Amino acid sequence: MRKHLVCGIVLTAAIAALAIVAGRERVAAKEDKRPMLAHNVYFALKDSSADARKKLVDACKKYLSSHPGEVFFAAGTRAEDLTREVNDRDFDVSLHIVFKDKAAHDKYQEDKRHKQFIAENKDNWKKVRVFDSVVSK
Repeated sequence: MRKHLVCGIVLTAAIAALAIVAGRERVAAKEDKRPMLAHNVYFALKDSSADARKKLVDACKKYLSSHPGEVFFAAGTRAEDLTREVNDRDFDVSLHIVFKDKAAHDKYQEDKRHKQFIAENKDNWKKVRVFDSVVSK
């Protein structure tokens, strides 16, 4: 019982430490005067089945999240119920990453995990559109 209590305390401390580090990264990004860089990618797939879309979203999460300098990460599928005239529906999966600055983005582009993501998934890409923008709060 004592061993489980010690393990629980150690685990709680580790989780708290990770939360503190993540919080500091966000605060540092806010305090930094350099503009952030938003990297948005829209994938149209050759095989756009639900399984293929899920596979790509899972690959985004595996290879493209948790890079140094990342302030925000999200990946998902097109919102099928939003069909207004202004909605661009020419994609199946989207990726959204905000980096603390352009330098962090540039390192991400050269990272082996990013290159592995491309190598493993590009065969099913019909069209890829990348929208990079300088952003601030």
